[in-house]
Amino acid sequence: MARKSTFVDMTAMTDVAFLLLTFFMLATKFKPDEPVVVSTPSSISEIPLPDNDIMMLTVDKTGRIFFSVDNQKTRASLIEDMNSYKNLGLTQDEMNSFKIGSSIGVPFNQLKSYLAASPAEQKAYDKTAPGVPVDTSNDVVGNELATWIRSARNNNARLRICIKADSETSYPEVKKVIRTLENYKIYKFNLITNLKAVPPGTAAAEERLKGA
Repeated sequence: MARKSTFVDMTAMTDVAFLLLTFFMLATKFKPDEPVVVSTPSSISEIPLPDNDIMMLTVDKTGRIFFSVDNQKTRASLIEDMNSYKNLGLTQDEMNSFKIGSSIGVPFNQLKSYLAASPAEQKAYDKTAPGVPVDTSNDVVGNELATWIRSARNNNARLRICIKADSETSYPEVKKVIRTLENYKIYKFNLITNLKAVPPGTAAAEERLKGA
């Protein structure tokens, strides 16, 4: 009998592939843009950041501080608690804006008007936003960053704290953030840096050769 070539109809497979591609494109939620661009310093640390449950404290080169939490469920409960605790008078739409937004860099007395603005207006205001007020104490009036940190940890004890500072940020500005954490007995946190090669001839290079 003469051999006949096998024919496989790929039409159904193509339809399924495009259906899946369309589903993921429509269902995916893109991460909001960060309000400031930070150029982090370099280091030889290879410790990776966790994938979720991150509290990010961003410090730009002028010393402005922005606060964010990546978990939307935590953000929803956090803003509800903050609205009740600080008597902010936020509407449900304004709390939803916080839930799906990115970092916050305004004091409490400007938070309502900030969340009521459109995403484009918020993005424009972020360029001149004063940042979250902070000092070296945990006074709830002068150090609003301490209030955000405490409330966020109360809503999610698994949060990993990360400090992302610009390479041009003066150390006293970063120290305010670290001192705020220390006042809450928080001594374990991550400093975000860019990975660079280990300089040859250094102690770190020798340890790397030994497999340390």
